[in-house]
Amino acid sequence: MSATDKVFAGSIPGIYDEYLVPLIFADYAGDIAKRVAALSPSVLLETAAGTGAVTRAIAAALPGHVRYVVTDLNEPMLAIAAQRQGKDDRISWHQADAAALPFGDASFDVVCCQFGAMFFPDRVKGYAEAKRVLRPNGAFVFNVWDRIEDNVFANEATDVLGQMFPDDPPRFMARTPHGYHDKAVIKADLERAGFSDIAIETRPAISRAPTAEQVAFAYCQGTPLRSEIEARDASKLQAATDAVAEAIRIKHGSGPVEAKIQALVITARP
Repeated sequence: MSATDKVFAGSIPGIYDEYLVPLIFADYAGDIAKRVAALSPSVLLETAAGTGAVTRAIAAALPGHVRYVVTDLNEPMLAIAAQRQGKDDRISWHQADAAALPFGDASFDVVCCQFGAMFFPDRVKGYAEAKRVLRPNGAFVFNVWDRIEDNVFANEATDVLGQMFPDDPPRFMARTPHGYHDKAVIKADLERAGFSDIAIETRPAISRAPTAEQVAFAYCQGTPLRSEIEARDASKLQAATDAVAEAIRIKHGSGPVEAKIQALVITARP
């Protein structure tokens, strides 16, 4: 993982929330919310919450008596999540590292995490922390992106930027968001962390946007991919965004666009 892969700062969090969340995260947030609600937790922890796509979906799905603790390592992302959610007495917000949680053992019925595990520097440690704070009959519910080839817009953006910067291709999307998809590795990491009952489901969906330009803007300027582009030539950020938009427009049309996305959804129990 590059040093910039976890940096969501400046204008990135706002663009991420406005454009990338509806593009690729909202569908999976609803899925995680249904799975969590079906477990009927009385106290719930979310790690790596980002700008709160899952938080909003879960808060809408859970009854009023549930206590909900929401965390993220990145304060600018968490601030947007709290602002978007508004006042909700069930929810408390904490800046926290998923690999060093500031909570006692056996504190939660469910721990959930949407598309955060790929960013853990030590996944086994992060999983072990989730297990530590779970009650004995609790569940850890999370998802990760499948391989980049099954996530069309991300793959197309990566290909275009590779052509634009052939000597040093920006590989953030392939390296990190889509770099942790081997089911055997995921299962082994969870087992090393102490989980024994592990289910991994492949879940395809469709990514949609009003225009190709919005897709390109979301990926090139609403993720750490922006930092990679600017590190190579800051003056080419808009040109890179335009090139990705043009490629998507050629393949998917000049009006509303859609393409396949795919993730793995995991439920693990001690």
